[in-house]
Amino acid sequence: MSERTLTIIKPDSVAAGNVGNIIARLEKEGFRIVAARMSHLSKSQAREFYAVHRERSFYAPLVEYMTSGPVWPMCLERDDAVSFLRKVMGATDPAKAEPGTVRALYGESIERNAIHGSDSPENAAIEIAFFFPTAALV
Repeated sequence: MSERTLTIIKPDSVAAGNVGNIIARLEKEGFRIVAARMSHLSKSQAREFYAVHRERSFYAPLVEYMTSGPVWPMCLERDDAVSFLRKVMGATDPAKAEPGTVRALYGESIERNAIHGSDSPENAAIEIAFFFPTAALV
C-alpha cells in the first residue's frame, strides 16, 4: 500500500555534497519525491522536532548538530515507505549498517549518520506536517 514518510538529509551529508547521490539512491529504490526543500533549522525548530528525545542524553548534541548547517527534508512516497526507507537507510550506526545502505555509504558516525527517516506511519504524518504544509505536497 502506498504511504508517505519523511526523510532529512542531515548537515554532514549536505556539507559533503552527497545530497544528489542520496536522492538518486532513493529514486532508484522507487521513492517518489512529493516535496523537498533545503532548510536551516533554528534551535527552537530542532528542539520541537526532536522533543520526543528531550530526556535522552543525546538530545542537546542532536539539536546542536541538526542546526549546524543546512538540511534537506523530503516527503517521500511508495509502497511501505516507512519500513522500506528504514531498510534503505541502514542501522543508526554506520559501522553496523549493511553494506550499500545510505548510512554505510555516507554516514560518518552514530551521531553524524547522514539521514533521518520516520519510524512509524503515525510519526511520518507528524514529521511531514512539521516541514510541509498540505499545500506544498504534490
